[in-house]
Amino acid sequence: MRTAAALVAAGSLLLTTPAAAARTPAAASAPAPGSPSASEARGTAVAAARAASEGIGFGPCAEEQELPPTVECGTLSVPLDYARPDGERIRLTVSRSRATGMDSATGRAVPRQGSLVNNPGGPGVSGMYFPMLGVVPGWKRLAAAYDLVGYAPRGVGRSAPLSCTDPTAFQQGPAPAPRYPSAAVKRERAARAAAYARGCAERSGDALRHYTSLNNARDLDVLRAALGETRLTFLGSSYGTYIGALYATLFPSHVRRMVFDSAVNPAPERIWYRNNLAQSAAFEDRWADFRAWAARHHDVYGLGDTARKVGDSYDVVRERLAREPAGGKVGPAQLHAAMLKAAYYDDHWPQRAHALSAYLKGDPAPLVEQAEEQPEAAAEAENTRAVYLAVECNDAPWPTDFAVWDRDNTRLARRAPFETWDNVWTNLPCAYWPAPRQRPLDVRAGQDALPPTLVLAAERDAATPYDGALELHRRLAGSALVTERDAGSHGLAGGANACVNAHLTAYLLEGRVPGRRASCAPHPAPAPAAPAS
Repeated sequence: MRTAAALVAAGSLLLTTPAAAARTPAAASAPAPGSPSASEARGTAVAAARAASEGIGFGPCAEEQELPPTVECGTLSVPLDYARPDGERIRLTVSRSRATGMDSATGRAVPRQGSLVNNPGGPGVSGMYFPMLGVVPGWKRLAAAYDLVGYAPRGVGRSAPLSCTDPTAFQQGPAPAPRYPSAAVKRERAARAAAYARGCAERSGDALRHYTSLNNARDLDVLRAALGETRLTFLGSSYGTYIGALYATLFPSHVRRMVFDSAVNPAPERIWYRNNLAQSAAFEDRWADFRAWAARHHDVYGLGDTARKVGDSYDVVRERLAREPAGGKVGPAQLHAAMLKAAYYDDHWPQRAHALSAYLKGDPAPLVEQAEEQPEAAAEAENTRAVYLAVECNDAPWPTDFAVWDRDNTRLARRAPFETWDNVWTNLPCAYWPAPRQRPLDVRAGQDALPPTLVLAAERDAATPYDGALELHRRLAGSALVTERDAGSHGLAGGANACVNAHLTAYLLEGRVPGRRASCAPHPAPAPAAPAS
C-alpha cells in the first residue's frame, strides 16, 4: 500500500502465522456481519440516486488547492452513515480535467469514454492532483479519451477532515528509532499510542466510526452517479486497490473497467494486522535491494562494495545522528523515514545514497534537505495519519494486548529489523481504539460477475507484497495479472516500465487484457549520480 507511513514519516503497513493470528485477542467488534447490512445498501442507492440528480457543480478550484486552471473542482454530498442516508451529510472535494478529445501523437479526434476516477492509496491520501497527469506524455492518450477525476476521500484534506492531535505538536523534531527497543521505550510508545487513540475519539466523537473502507467504496459509487456514469472506470493504486476490490464485490454491475495497481491482499484475515506484519518483512528485502545497488556503485558513493558494508555505513550514520542530530533537525527517526521512501521507490536511490555519502564525508546538507520534517506540512501530515488510523482501526479487529504485538514483532525484528518497530508505532493506536470494529468483507467475484479487470504488480514491491496481487487475482475471476519481474517500485501505472504501460493503455482504451497472466521485464535500475552533482 501507499501508506501514511511513507508520506508522514511515521512507519508503514503490516504478518504473523495463521496459528498466531487465531490466538490473537481482538478488540470488541461491533455486531457487524461479514457482509454489509441491507439498510446500508438501501442508503447507498438513495444517496446515488440523489447524486445523479444533483450532479457536481464544477468550477474554478480554490486557491489553496494549488491546481492549474485546466483543472476544475466541485463538491459531492454523501451520507456520514449510509444506514441513515437522510441524516448528517459530509462533503467530499472532487477535481476534474475534461477529456481533450484529440490524440496528440496522430492529431486525430478521439471519442470520449467517460470519467476515469483515481484513488492513489493511503488511507489518508488525496487524489485531487490526479487530473494534472493529463499533461504528462505517458498519460496524454488516456487524457484524450477520459475526463480525469480525482477526489479527496472522507476525512482527507477539505473532505470532512479528521484530526487526532494538535498538528503543531505532531512533529517531534530529531527523534530516536531503535531497531530493538527497550522495555521502557515500549511502555512509553504504548502510552503515546493510547493517548493518540483517545484524541481521535475526543476530536471526532461518534462520527469516528464512519470512516471505513466500506464507506469509502460506497462514496465511490455515489461519485460515479454524480459524474453521470452508469458504470465506473476506476484506477486504484495501493490502498486504492482495496477500495476497488470492495466496490467490485458490493457493486459488480456498476463496474466498467477497473485497474488494481500494486494490490493490497484483500483476504479478510489479513486486514489489517497481518498485512502490516507482511509488509515489515517485505521491506527488509527491499532495503537489501537498495544496499546491493549502492554496493555496485561503490566507486561513486564510497559506501561499501558489498551490501553488508553499505549497511554498516548506514549504521554509522544512524549512530552519529543519535549522538548529534544533523543540523539540529535530523535524528535516526527522520533518517529512517527518508530511507523508507527509497524502499518504496527506486528513483530515490541516487539521492539517498548521495546524502549518506556526503554526510560521511562531512557534509550533512543533502541529508538535512532530504530528511528534515517540514513544519508547514505538519497539518497535512497529521491529517494523513489520522485518516490512516481511523480507517484501518475501524475496518477490522486488532490485538488489544500489547504482549501480542511485542511477541510477533520481536520475532519478526530478528530477521527484519529495518521497518518492523517503526511500523508498530504507526499502527499501535489500533490496540486502544475506542470505536467499534467491523468484520472485513469477503472480497470475491465469480466468473462473469465482472467485466475483465486488470491487476498490476511488481514482484519485489514491499509496500504491497506480491502475494496480495496473487490473492486478489484469485478472488476476482476473469481478472488479468500483469507482473513486473525482479522489480520493487510501488505503483506501476504510468511509471518507468513501457511494457506495463502498454497493457494499461490497451485495457483502458480498448478493454483488452493480455489473457489471464502476462509478465514484463524489469524497468532499468536508476543510474548513479556523482556525489558532487
